[in-house]
Amino acid sequence: MKSFVHTTLLVELRAEGTGRCPVFAHLGYDAADPFAVTAVFGHDGHVLACWRLDREMLRDGLLRPVGAGDVRLRPASTGAWHELRMEFLGLARPDGSRHHAVVFAWAPAVAAFLRETHRVVPPGRERFPVDELLAEILAAG
Repeated sequence: MKSFVHTTLLVELRAEGTGRCPVFAHLGYDAADPFAVTAVFGHDGHVLACWRLDREMLRDGLLRPVGAGDVRLRPASTGAWHELRMEFLGLARPDGSRHHAVVFAWAPAVAAFLRETHRVVPPGRERFPVDELLAEILAAG
């Protein structure tokens, strides 16, 4: 049985003071961590950022605005082009402001990736090995 899903998308990054520029987004899902999707953003072989996203939040962000912390998602459309707008707030700067970036991904591609993750672990069937985790923590202490 398949336990991992991966895809690479060409997305557009809009950082402060710039227009949109193309970068790669490598999305990964592992049944061993069933609530999370890993998003690694890269350009010219360099990792720009890596985020762990809540799978349900990613799904909901395709339909409506979600998020209130460091990650905010919402659908965005320009004519027939449907995108997922992902806003990321990073580390604090010396002046007290925070790094800020916005990524636009083609919504149908993100939805297709999520459908594949749902074949691996259907929504509502996620399980987290709490007993094993607690045993590991207690053994280390």
